Amino acid sequence: MEFTKMHGLGNDYVYFDCFKQKIEGKSELAKSVSDRHFGIGGDGAIFINPSEEADCEMEMYNADGSRSEMCGNGIRCVAKYVYDNGIINQTEISIISAGKIKYLTLYLRDAKSGEPCNNGKVVDTVRVDMDEPEIIAEKVPVISDNEKAIDESIEIDGRTYRMTCVSMGNPHAVMFVDDVEHFPLAEIGPKFEHHPAFPNRVNAEFVQILDRKTVKMRVWERGTGETLACGTGSCATAVACILNGLTDRIVTVKLLGGDLQIEWDQNTNHVFMTGGATTVFTGDYFVERVRKSECLK
Repeated sequence: MEFTKMHGLGNDYVYFDCFKQKIEGKSELAKSVSDRHFGIGGDGAIFINPSEEADCEMEMYNADGSRSEMCGNGIRCVAKYVYDNGIINQTEISIISAGKIKYLTLYLRDAKSGEPCNNGKVVDTVRVDMDEPEIIAEKVPVISDNEKAIDESIEIDGRTYRMTCVSMGNPHAVMFVDDVEHFPLAEIGPKFEHHPAFPNRVNAEFVQILDRKTVKMRVWERGTGETLACGTGSCATAVACILNGLTDRIVTVKLLGGDLQIEWDQNTNHVFMTGGATTVFTGDYFVERVRKSECLK
């Protein structure tokens, strides 16, 4: 089974090209390949499928095998893969994930020696139209007494946090803290993820405001744990900052793996995310521990 390891700012996934191979048992396979000791290692697995509605489909699974609706870093890597490998030749493309289509603009650079490339060019950075954020509580979803959960209190282990909840195709709860670097994320993150206020669990972002244009963020991702970056979480963070009057509408989100630029456009109400995508290595994965998930070519 052929795979490609890619990452967006250190948010790494194992990618499978299903234009040229058929794969079964995807949930179990995602758990197997994500294991950093016995597998390839990653925050999950993403399957790049043909699509009738868009240029291709992104089918994403978390490291625990659960299905996820959207991944901002992952969709940039999918765009890079399909262009660099000649599946798609244009620089304005569409990708569908969980039934929703995103539109992307690809920015190219000259390929380095040995890189898979398309006529000597590879994708360097990608701008993604992430569509409109959803802030109606029941659609995030989050259980709330208010129509929108903006600057709303939530109690974890006897401490009250102020959260703003946003969906970017997947649910997010954004909290503002004074010192994100020393925040006990490994302890608190799982308690947010599994809090009964979130029917579908939640991705939890903890954010420190640096200035009107810059914030620092760490994230606990649903089904995976702390990751070095989260694209949808960065978008949700920017929206939460703007809703609370803390930043301007163009925000640099500083993550453990690097920076993303997020813009919440006032005219269209769409959120735009711009960042890099990197191919790490390719290889063959021999399935022994996953029943009936071998490649059928």
